[in-house]
Amino acid sequence: MQEHTAKLRSIIPDVEVRKILGGFEFTEGPLWIPEGYLIFSDIPASTIYKWTPGEKKAIIFRKPSGHSNGLTIDKRSRILACEHDRRVSRTEVDGTLTILAERYNGKRLNSPNDIVVKSDGTIYFTDPPYGLVNQKEGKELPFQGVFRISIQGKLTLLDDTFERPNGIAFSPDEKTLYVDDSAQKVIRVFDVESDGTITDGRIFADLSNPGETGVPDGMKVDFEGNVFCTGGGGLWVIDPKGKPLGIIQIPEVPSNVAWGDDDFKTLYITARTGLYSIRTTTGGVKLVYARVIG
Repeated sequence: MQEHTAKLRSIIPDVEVRKILGGFEFTEGPLWIPEGYLIFSDIPASTIYKWTPGEKKAIIFRKPSGHSNGLTIDKRSRILACEHDRRVSRTEVDGTLTILAERYNGKRLNSPNDIVVKSDGTIYFTDPPYGLVNQKEGKELPFQGVFRISIQGKLTLLDDTFERPNGIAFSPDEKTLYVDDSAQKVIRVFDVESDGTITDGRIFADLSNPGETGVPDGMKVDFEGNVFCTGGGGLWVIDPKGKPLGIIQIPEVPSNVAWGDDDFKTLYITARTGLYSIRTTTGGVKLVYARVIG
């Protein structure tokens, strides 16, 4: 499915993808920092890099990073990281590191992958086994879960029915949670209840694309509720009802995306060894942060 609908052309009038940086090992977890720069993970290098628009290269932001993957930021401007070293961490404003989750019911997590923060401060993350040797060595949990960390720090299992849970994102009103399953090549959607639990899991979109490289991985949602998800053939754009609007081809297999720039209308894309960007007319939902880590 390569034909772009009129709706997609209204969202992305110019489908030219700009390459920003290259030469990395495996990029993931892009995150725009309100002070005006982007950070992203290089998983095998166990490094989080910082790139400021206008600069020709990235600098080291944190190393080692615990082989970090997905990154996000909370309302107090603390950076949260899913680490393949089997934990979820938080970098405090003074630069110190706090471990938020490492074990569930006494058993080590698989390898936390992607993460999102709800406006009330609660944290949701996925835990597939991709960071384990052969995706099984040392595995202690008998499932691949979607978890929630309360503002008090309590870790709760929300769903254990995924084969490979990966990207995770809220709808703009936070009443809906999207989680993709890379193995099944689908995005599932859940209703978010008032107590933070999720219910009524169902298929939102099937991203099967025979013959194309890539699977559903990282995703974000724009202000209008359209879902941008990496997948077979490039970056998929799907409307709020689950209808694919088209696929934007990326020079390398994409892994994740993040809104950025002052207007939050630039979509930054991590893809294997490189970092790319594309402009949109819609943009993501901005959050208000207390202060920023420099």
